[in-house]
Amino acid sequence: MSEFIMLDDMDLTEVQSDLTKRPTISIRLRIILGFFLLFLLCVASSIASLIMESRISQKLKFMETINFYTFEIQQARRYEKNFFLYRTNLPEAVENVQKAREILREESVNITAVISPAKLNTMIGHLNRYENLLDTLKTLQNRSPEDVGSFSEIERELRRHGAEMVFMAVILVDQERKEVEEISRWHRQIPLIFLVILLIMMIYLTHFLVQQIVIPLNRFVNYTSRIGQGDFTPIKAIRRYKDEFSRLAIAINWMMDQLKKNQEQYIQSRKMAAVGTLTSGIAHELNNPLNNICITTESLIDELEGLPDAEKRKRLEDIYTQAERASGTVRNLLDFTRMDTPSFVPVSVHELISATLRLVRHEMEINNIELKYAPEDTEAKIQGDFSQLQQVFLNLIINSIQAMPHGGTLTIQVKFDDPEFVHIDVTDTGMGIPEAILPQIFDPFFTTKEKGTGLGLSVSYSIIEKHGGKFLVKSQINQGSTFSVILPKYKE
Repeated sequence: MSEFIMLDDMDLTEVQSDLTKRPTISIRLRIILGFFLLFLLCVASSIASLIMESRISQKLKFMETINFYTFEIQQARRYEKNFFLYRTNLPEAVENVQKAREILREESVNITAVISPAKLNTMIGHLNRYENLLDTLKTLQNRSPEDVGSFSEIERELRRHGAEMVFMAVILVDQERKEVEEISRWHRQIPLIFLVILLIMMIYLTHFLVQQIVIPLNRFVNYTSRIGQGDFTPIKAIRRYKDEFSRLAIAINWMMDQLKKNQEQYIQSRKMAAVGTLTSGIAHELNNPLNNICITTESLIDELEGLPDAEKRKRLEDIYTQAERASGTVRNLLDFTRMDTPSFVPVSVHELISATLRLVRHEMEINNIELKYAPEDTEAKIQGDFSQLQQVFLNLIINSIQAMPHGGTLTIQVKFDDPEFVHIDVTDTGMGIPEAILPQIFDPFFTTKEKGTGLGLSVSYSIIEKHGGKFLVKSQINQGSTFSVILPKYKE
């Protein structure tokens, strides 16, 4: 679904209000959030890696401590066995137990970071009991066996506590080794997991940028093409929020509104400018019949008594004919300058061309322009607005005249070969249009004239397009140009 659609009958104020009232979720904010999520992903990955490394370091330190502890216990047990066999090395056994106790005391914080304090207390309890038994042996070792009895009970207790201390240490080291291996395995997988998530987020961000930026930009390129062709219908947003492109749509809608107003003003000013250009021709068209009326009326007054009735009637008919001629010229001028709402009615092609030529007849005479116009069918009609179409052909004819400053031939040919359309060609033998600028001549504000506005052909193109027709042009340098207007035939 596209973000914006072009509307045919939508009030501009309503569209602009609808665009303005939507909540703002800018593309900039969404891009920042996207990259912030990437940053959070990197932070989370780094923190997880640091935590795992710290955990592994703790466990390795713990295993190292327990190994030292186990070594001292095993040394004490070896001396313990020597004592029962040879009655020697008991002090060394006590010394090793004290070293083991010192290890547990110095590393108690690191040990409790890995195992629970209860387990540490159990290890210390076994160690205390083992040390007490050694102290008992140390007290009894100088007495005779008859006085102290057998050492078998103490020996069993020493072996049991010693075995439990070693077994517990081995179990703890084995457990922590397995946990280190598991943590290491996850630690090795973190970069892969990070890369997979990063790839997914990059794909999403790429898709997001395409959807939110590239596609709307392409749509706005199409909008500008439509505007260039005269389609000034407003752009309406269909999303529930607004962003930078919504603000751009608001600006373009405002621009189109201004263009429409300026175009209407220009059409009127263009007509008035053309009226100024045609003033001499209109004066000529009016002066001739007025002079004839004055001369005929004066002669009629002077000779009224002696003229026969038939002659009087003939001169009065001449006066009426010349008055009608002047009235027709005035009507043509009023039709040309009128700014009415377009009304599409049957229009005679011959009458349209003839009325336009009458407006520029004097202009062609003073510029030494030869006219070639021989209509094949004077009854053929098209559907359109007479005033607007006259504006188009007047603009084309004036442009042709200006393209032949030293005189030339203006040819107007009407073709009815197409069953659906009428083809009207306006051809001059003037300077021609360079091929490099030919595609630009219908663009608004493009002109090669020193004092031109660049809107004449653009407005004409828009009028013909609104009539459902087409505008074509062919030109060669120093050989002239042909502008073809193709309009739908009137069907009764």
